[in-house]
Amino acid sequence: MLVRFNSSAAGEMVTMAPTARRLLGIIGKECTARGVITAEQLPDALARLRQAVAEEREALRAAAAGADEDAGDADAGGEDGRAGGQPPVVTLAQRAWPLIELFERTRNEDGYVVWEAARDFARD
Repeated sequence: MLVRFNSSAAGEMVTMAPTARRLLGIIGKECTARGVITAEQLPDALARLRQAVAEEREALRAAAAGADEDAGDADAGGEDGRAGGQPPVVTLAQRAWPLIELFERTRNEDGYVVWEAARDFARD
């Protein structure tokens, strides 16, 4: 299911429900069919998203450092360096960046963001 985020000042972002669920959860919003992030809520929402991205980035660095130590002289994996040729990981930063940009532009214009989906998407 698609979820559309519409800004009063900066356009639209469309994402799949699992991604929207994760992002809205970070900022403390329920995954209802419709919702709003007011101008007053945008600074806190931005801070929460940025903090979550920073925490994940640090966790990924620590995990990579641990994996490098464990690997030692052993083969690091596929030709791209991922163990066992695993597919690339899509990070929270990659998922959150478009919404962070939308929020920043909206905040600069003292606007608001609404989201809309076909139905509630707390669980799919």
